[in-house]
This record gives sequence, structure tokens and C-alpha cells, in this order.
Amino acid sequence: MNLENKVVVVTGGSAGLGEQICYEAAKRGAIVVTCARRTNLIGKVKEQCMELSGKEAYAFQLDVANPESVERLLEKISEKVGKIDVFVNNAGYGIFQEFTEMDPAVIRNMFEVNVLGMMVLTQQVAIQMAEQKHGHIINVASIAGKIATPKTAVYSATKFAVLGFSNALRLELKPLGINVTTVNPGPIETAFFDQADPSGSYLSSVGSLVLEPNKLAQTIVKAMIHPKREINRPHILGAAAKLYTLFPAIGDYMAGTMFNKK
Repeated sequence: MNLENKVVVVTGGSAGLGEQICYEAAKRGAIVVTCARRTNLIGKVKEQCMELSGKEAYAFQLDVANPESVERLLEKISEKVGKIDVFVNNAGYGIFQEFTEMDPAVIRNMFEVNVLGMMVLTQQVAIQMAEQKHGHIINVASIAGKIATPKTAVYSATKFAVLGFSNALRLELKPLGINVTTVNPGPIETAFFDQADPSGSYLSSVGSLVLEPNKLAQTIVKAMIHPKREINRPHILGAAAKLYTLFPAIGDYMAGTMFNKK
């Protein structure tokens, strides 16, 4: 599918990976809709997308965990933009902390944002795409949804859920002409870690495994044109995830030692 004049909607599009996906889609001629809670930031992303594409772009506020906010977003897109061709579920967050020390309110909220809110939003988008008999849903999960490590009990649980949801959804929507892609990145050099790991020690400890958001965004946007089932980056962690499945005991040992950098 060529992205020229296609409507590409990106949640969590105010910064980091989501912002870069917006720019890469705009470069390929898409009509970009960036959505996030921080309206001051998505306004700047919208302007940059317009410069890159030479087309209209849009910025709408969205709180994924709030059903009313989700409903308002879909109404605005329907009224002002039109049918969605590509939908990227990128909104989400994580906190690296021992499970026994985590506030139950934080646990609930992480599931509301990363899983439940995303599912509610995706359901409405999928209904629309089924009516138009085409579309592409891209869910940004995480390698943490394949390899769980210490201090990620809750975050990994949400991403395991995203993967399970996406795998079933892919099978349900394929006969309707809708593609579903999951993206499983390792650590990305973004503001995600300002909240996940305020100490800043994690990114420095994983060094060569850290991904550049613009390069990953290029890979994701290419998959909008040539759909893939799954994108795992960096490749070495994708390979490690396969080994983890085949040799779980060894995987547990590696996850608790070599990959335990938090």
C-alpha cells in the first residue's frame, strides 16, 4: 500500500518513537493524525508533519485510559479527517520496580493505558476498517512481552497481554482484509526511561542494545507499505526471545543474570 494521501493515526505521538513514526509517514505522503495527552507537543508534531508531507495534518488530545476521550477522538477523526487506513497503538508507559513495592494504583493504571484502553480504541478502529474492507493496525508491544526480567513484572505482563491480543486479532481480521503487526522493541533512547528508570542507569548499562527511535520508525513505516506479522529489534534480542521459548530454563537464567540490568 502506498502511503500517499493515506490517513495514518499514531497514539503516543507527542515524542519519542511515536513522534518519529509521524514524521516518517509524512515523508511518504501520508495524512498524519498525531494523538497524545500533551497538546502543546502534538501541535509541534503536526506542524512538522505538514512541512514534510505538504499536506494537512492533525493533532488531537487523547487519554487512552479514558473512554470518553477515546470516543471524542474517534468522532473528531471521522468528522475532520475521514476513514483511517493505518492505526498505530504506540501510547504506553512502564515503571521498573520490584513488584512487592509497587503501588496497586500504578498497577491498575498501567493496565488501563497499555492494555484495556488500547483494546477499547482498537475495537472501534477495527469495526470501521472491517466496513471499508481494508486497514492496518500496528501495536507497539515490547521485547519485555517475550522476555520478562526482574523489576518488570507489571510492565511485562501488560506487553505479554498486548502480544496475545494482537496474535488473536490478526487471525480474526485477516479474512476482512485488515493486517495486524506487532512491534517488539528493546530499549529505545527516548523519554520513556525518564519515568521507567529515573536513575538513568539502565540505558547506560545496556549500551549497544539501545535503539535509535528514528531508525525504528523507518522500519515500522516500511511495514505499513509491505505488511509484516512482527518486527523485533534489535535482532539479537529477537533471537534471544526465540531461544527463551525453546529453552525456558536457560532463558530464566539469562533473564535473571545477563539481561538483569535494571
